[in-house]
Amino acid sequence: MPDKFDLLRDIFGHAQFRPGQEPIVDALTEGRDVLAVMPTGGGKSVCYQIPALILPGVTLVVSPLISLMKDQVQALVQNGVRAAYLNSTLTAGQYGKVLANMRAGVYKIIYVAPERLGTDAFRETVASMDVSLVAVDEAHCVSGWGQDFRPAYLGIRDFVESLPRRPVVGAFTATATERVRRDIEDLLGLADPFRIVTGFDRPNLYFEVIQTTKSTKDYELRRLLRKRYADRSGIVYCGTRNTVDEVAEKLRLAGYAATGYHAGMSDEDRHAAQEDFLYDRCRVMVATNAFGMGIDKSNVSFVIHYNMPKDVESYYQEAGRAGRDGEPADCVLLWSESDIILDRFLIEKNEENPELDPEDAERLKRLEYERLDRMSDYCRSTDCLRARLLRYFGTEPDKERCGNCSNCNGDFETRDVTVDAQKILSCIARTNNRFGGSTIAAVLRGSMNPQIERYGLDSLSTYGIMRGRDEREIRSLIDELRLQGYLSVDPDSIYKIPALTPKARNVLLGRETVTMRFRRGNPQPADAKKASKRSKTAAPAGDGTLLGHLKAERLKLAREMGLPAYVIFTDAALVDMCRVMPGDMDEFLTVSGVGKKKAERYGERFLAVIRKHRVDK
Repeated sequence: MPDKFDLLRDIFGHAQFRPGQEPIVDALTEGRDVLAVMPTGGGKSVCYQIPALILPGVTLVVSPLISLMKDQVQALVQNGVRAAYLNSTLTAGQYGKVLANMRAGVYKIIYVAPERLGTDAFRETVASMDVSLVAVDEAHCVSGWGQDFRPAYLGIRDFVESLPRRPVVGAFTATATERVRRDIEDLLGLADPFRIVTGFDRPNLYFEVIQTTKSTKDYELRRLLRKRYADRSGIVYCGTRNTVDEVAEKLRLAGYAATGYHAGMSDEDRHAAQEDFLYDRCRVMVATNAFGMGIDKSNVSFVIHYNMPKDVESYYQEAGRAGRDGEPADCVLLWSESDIILDRFLIEKNEENPELDPEDAERLKRLEYERLDRMSDYCRSTDCLRARLLRYFGTEPDKERCGNCSNCNGDFETRDVTVDAQKILSCIARTNNRFGGSTIAAVLRGSMNPQIERYGLDSLSTYGIMRGRDEREIRSLIDELRLQGYLSVDPDSIYKIPALTPKARNVLLGRETVTMRFRRGNPQPADAKKASKRSKTAAPAGDGTLLGHLKAERLKLAREMGLPAYVIFTDAALVDMCRVMPGDMDEFLTVSGVGKKKAERYGERFLAVIRKHRVDK
């Protein structure tokens, strides 16, 4: 039986397992089902690829991600592992050839889309094979309570049970609440699984929230690309297809190498856009959430959300596509009140899922509104962004301030807002908890609109007592009172009418003060050490440094072989070459991310670059 440490070193080029990987490998190779929740970039693929090479039969990897299949199969083949994929991108002839090779025992690992599991041709083929392991990637897609429910995932359990011998089943996901984890176990039929949550924290990621308006988003985006992310590769996520087209065009007109990607484009155009990004012909990908799941591009050093996502799960998954190589990377969220309106519209517009009965569909919609509230709370929060994200997923942070987010690094002042809080709470009490935040703000500002006139709200004693104040400021105060527990909203209502809680009484009676943090100045993206490390890693090809020369050689190789540059070596591997400065092949094999096959293929060319750098220096 192959040794797991030998495989880790010789195939994947790593000297040791990352946290959580080894016990997962052990459980699967010992024949035990697994449920693993690991952050994006935490090394989930190694957890099932090594058992696949140890176990005697074939491993099937069920994935909804066409881009991941191609990406990982390319990487496995480069590492000397026989692998293939089956999905809708293959022609009938290519599909038939893969099935024939499967029957001939050519492959050790086969990636397959969930929709293929129920086809007669596939089932007939695997019925004659020894399937040792079924790895289910993006396992949260099986749950109707997850953010990416995919009905085809509901057929995985039936497929597994239809095999002549039940294989070991491993379920892997990066973002799953406790409710979704229970669904994964039940719906996939995991038998007494080994459960592990390695943590959701990504210490290398810097989180930042910037409040904008519809008219200032473009300015903020261009400012970030110009001042922070020049010559760096990243993704800009937008909420709709039209926004993708508009933003991508504006960036191109402004001189940025940008391309767009969304589900409304033709297959050919999407493929071309993805290839341009993966092969570094375009450094900025503007996309909807249709892009990115499974993309293993290692040098994505920033993810900017042009619009606020509908839920924290989606945000964290999309933001996590930055810094997959462990290098420092930025996750910046531009948000405005108009984003919340857009997200509510998208929730209402979303067609009912045919797999759900009307009662469950309505419950799912309420859950979507609840998750939207948590997402907007994240945007408005003044406490540590990382701590808020971790607590959302049920993990208690090690410390209250991470020191690597805009709220920790920002300059805040704490003000006493008790008088304003009393005015707002009094107004809500006098309207008998019947109106939303915009109407409450209008009453306090002394505005006149049809609703105020219709309900006689201009006769209230609180009418106009905050005249001259900005509506957004009052709405922010209302949100802060809710966050601090003085107001509540009915979770089953889509209208989010604020109501006083028992805690508000002490404020109204003057027995308790209310404070609120306000930002002063702009936050810094990271400390000097991390910023310096980012600059070093982001060195462009041919910039005169050793890293630049190594990147140039990698790019030349990539073009010769028709592969994305990071499939040859990741940026992290190139950085480690600069640290190790290997002089021969034995030393080259000690570089993190360099396995035997890659060393045989590419080692001499990179060693020549390093030797020349030594001489020139």
